[in-house]
Amino acid sequence: MKRWRSPNVVIAIPGASIKKLLMLIILGCMMMLMLVGALTSLRPEYRPSSSSLNDMAAHFPEETFIRLFALENRYFAQLLPKERRQTNYSSLLFRLATSINPDDPRSLLGSELPGFALYDSKILIAGEGTDYTNMPYESAPPLRVMLAERQASVEELEQANKNEEEKPVPPPSRTTGGKKVIYIYNTHTHESFLPALKGVTDPDLAFHPTVNVAKVGEKLAEELEKRGIGAEVSKIDIVNELLKKGMKYSQSYDMSRQTVIAAMKQNRDLHYFIDIHRDSRRRKYTTVTINGVDYARVAFIIGGENATYEKNLQLATELHQLLQKKYPGLSRGVIEKKGAGTNGKFNQDLSENAILIEVGGVDNTFTELFRSVSAFADVFSDYYWQAEKVEAPAPAEKK
Repeated sequence: MKRWRSPNVVIAIPGASIKKLLMLIILGCMMMLMLVGALTSLRPEYRPSSSSLNDMAAHFPEETFIRLFALENRYFAQLLPKERRQTNYSSLLFRLATSINPDDPRSLLGSELPGFALYDSKILIAGEGTDYTNMPYESAPPLRVMLAERQASVEELEQANKNEEEKPVPPPSRTTGGKKVIYIYNTHTHESFLPALKGVTDPDLAFHPTVNVAKVGEKLAEELEKRGIGAEVSKIDIVNELLKKGMKYSQSYDMSRQTVIAAMKQNRDLHYFIDIHRDSRRRKYTTVTINGVDYARVAFIIGGENATYEKNLQLATELHQLLQKKYPGLSRGVIEKKGAGTNGKFNQDLSENAILIEVGGVDNTFTELFRSVSAFADVFSDYYWQAEKVEAPAPAEKK
């Protein structure tokens, strides 16, 4: 036993206690190193980041933060209505303990009702008429449904092409010089549209191996080329690839991810990646009339579980705003999807310039769809050339 002396006091500290203290310090340092190692070894999308902290903070109402400020400065409490200036600590503790928000019934019903998780998506920017009852969603049909033989109306597709050819676009003042800078693909390649399927009226049967959403991607590439922007269109049928490899339809994004990665390796000029889908909603939610003409509405989907979330959101937000200016009502808004029952990434973690677009729904015609992608190409070209102008290096000064 060691003794510590002072002028008036003698303190005895057992040697065993010193050893225990040293052991606790060593164990604490080891645990801290293990925790730091675990955090740094996590995949990027699971690491603490500004987006994850923002998502955590989003679970609390704005009033909570105002009350926190009010603890230091009572002036902030004046921003709240008189009847709510008193903090409800019991409600706050209940929310922290159960993850149930008394003001949002979805937090209680989502885990209890089958299929209700659909409404876990978050509307980041609401377009005209968009709310939680009509958000975009995609049904996952059995493969036998997609592979069933259906007769397609080629005439409807040909008429749509003819209508668009009658609207010439002025020659572009600038081009990408032959470079393909945009990659367009379809994760759900067989998604089709009822007006193009003869005798089919059931929206759950709106699938076809050739007359499908891939035609919309091809049309978008054509419209971008007209505006001087080189675009590459994927020719890979994801559904067929799934069948070849014995994979499930729910693994579609795993398969399309491989095609995107391969395209990125083969062409280093690719800068934007657009995955085009069609919504399962009916016509009244997916169609808008602008200047007496019907358009298939578009919606931007952002995966909430990827490391480039903020950049993806910024791109979708700017494109939504441009559409609102030139084609009011065409965009249904920007929707975040994550959690159980959805992919959560949509390959958007591969690039900060990756977006998923829902173009129209099961009831839209190819004429309406082509009209919409032409409008999208119009605003995207404005965005692209402005971005190129900003990123272009300043000319060197003459000596």
